[in-house]
Amino acid sequence: MTITVFGLGFVGLTTSLGFAEYGHNVYGVEINSERLATIKGGQLPFLEPGLDEALTRHLGNHFHPIGIDKLDEAVKHSDCVYYCVGTPYGLDGQADLTYLFSALDQTLSVRPTDKYQVLVVKSTIPPSTTSQKIIPYLEEKGINVGKALGVANNPEFLREGHCWDDFIKADRIVLGVSDERSAEMLRNVYSTVNEPIHCVSLNTGEFIKYLSNTLLATLISYSNEMSLVADTIGGIDVATAFRILHEDKRWGGATMASYVYPGCGYGGYCLPKDTNALYAVANTAGFDAQILKNVISTNDQMPTQIAKKIAHVVGTNKQRIIGILGLSFKPGSDDVRDTPSAKIINQLRLLGYTNIVGYDPVANDEFEQYYANLAICYENDYEKLIDRADVLVITTAWPEFSNIRQLTEKPIVDCRYML
Repeated sequence: MTITVFGLGFVGLTTSLGFAEYGHNVYGVEINSERLATIKGGQLPFLEPGLDEALTRHLGNHFHPIGIDKLDEAVKHSDCVYYCVGTPYGLDGQADLTYLFSALDQTLSVRPTDKYQVLVVKSTIPPSTTSQKIIPYLEEKGINVGKALGVANNPEFLREGHCWDDFIKADRIVLGVSDERSAEMLRNVYSTVNEPIHCVSLNTGEFIKYLSNTLLATLISYSNEMSLVADTIGGIDVATAFRILHEDKRWGGATMASYVYPGCGYGGYCLPKDTNALYAVANTAGFDAQILKNVISTNDQMPTQIAKKIAHVVGTNKQRIIGILGLSFKPGSDDVRDTPSAKIINQLRLLGYTNIVGYDPVANDEFEQYYANLAICYENDYEKLIDRADVLVITTAWPEFSNIRQLTEKPIVDCRYML
């Protein structure tokens, strides 16, 4: 395939040479004349291990660095046009899309009208940018997106200092697409790689990039906040505490999915108690730990938000039977202390939904004793509950619930995102 890549910074040059390594013919467009001259001379404009050797291999062969004056020829022959331009944030925190739309305009001014091409944003852009800004912008110019050309996003997950290895040995490839023709063309771009390729919606593709980066930012800020909590309390060796934390087998032996996954909120005995206690002791000592405070606040809000979600599916008929699947705070346990299920049931009752039946493989009796005030009914057989309920709600991710779509066509609210 022939591909044009706008921007030859860390992401753009790595992408260009990576595609060249795959065997594609790549035009790399750079508006900075000094940077372009450096690259044309076979030198990197920045330090990036492995990229220098790739430049030597592909310069003048599969990779052709060009200026805007040669854009017509490049775009005319290209199957895909990739955008790797800067999207800095402005004073209000919003991404500045000036460079991206400028590159789009430059592409549109020379694109062939008789050839289907895919315009692919690799620059980091906020979720909904492609669907709510880029596509409408193109349609205002009379372009029938999905017919005359395709629009997609293909976020990057590169670390400076490791760009080449991260591209060539990617852990996953994400393609945000809106039509099958574009999806097939982008699959062809990556046809020679073995990494998992995920074709998702436009918004999902954009969101995944932010999901990755904001998690890293949160973990860093959380660690920093904990060091401040430790300093405020006093008598704590922060470095030693964190080194010992790193020995926790849950991180060494678990996948990210064990904890970094949405659900109903944390419950059980330890997490609510300890999170609240640490925030309280730090606050008493004179430090308001905002991350801890908001962790608690978010968890406290989850039952209300989930109950509203369930109510939307159930509708206004308060007599419909709601089947709650899972009463313990997590699978593999009969512990119902501070379980999200109880909080959700309580919120449903406050909304007027009192016809509720619960089922748990091991925790029915424990839940009934602990939460007698909720006055719900119980079913001791999974399939009987499915038959009895009008709407089914998964609140604990017991493995046996994973087959529920094969057992019924009734509405299911999957609060654990396990289906």
